[in-house]
Amino acid sequence: MHGPISPGWLLVALCAATGAYCLLRMRSGVEEQRRAAGSEALMGFGMAAMAVPAAVFTPPQWAWSGYAVVFGAAGLHALWAARTDAHHLHHLVGTSAMVYMAVVMAASPGSHTGHGGAGVAPVTGALLLYFAGYVLLSGVRLVPVAGGGGAVAWGDRPELARACRLSMGIAMVTMLLTM
Repeated sequence: MHGPISPGWLLVALCAATGAYCLLRMRSGVEEQRRAAGSEALMGFGMAAMAVPAAVFTPPQWAWSGYAVVFGAAGLHALWAARTDAHHLHHLVGTSAMVYMAVVMAASPGSHTGHGGAGVAPVTGALLLYFAGYVLLSGVRLVPVAGGGGAVAWGDRPELARACRLSMGIAMVTMLLTM
């Protein structure tokens, strides 16, 4: 990611923490939590790796192709899973955004803009609109709802899963803004 170093490291930490929590959710006794957790962990760790400030580490050119392949495969999995669970359509958009960013970074290693400095590329703009809307909707979903109490395992807490999704949405907007 290109931009100031401190916000870049904060983004890395946020995405890595989100990925780690998603790994914890994969051990949940609630099937709904487990289903999406693997894809979300991959997104969290992938976004953390891509967000490492370029001033600290610039990956070799072939790494961007690796990102594109990994997230392309994750996108195919999300497309397949979307047959039975509409939430995976969001995963499909997220993995597509990751592939897009990896391709842009591979194609323009010097400028890292993907649009030649002439404004926001249409794909970047569309992804920004989608993820900005997703962040707003996710934020509204964090509003607590009166419900049953009781002790719930960390991996089964739906409000933490929503907070993680919100975090990744904000991180995606941030990464797209740096394109």
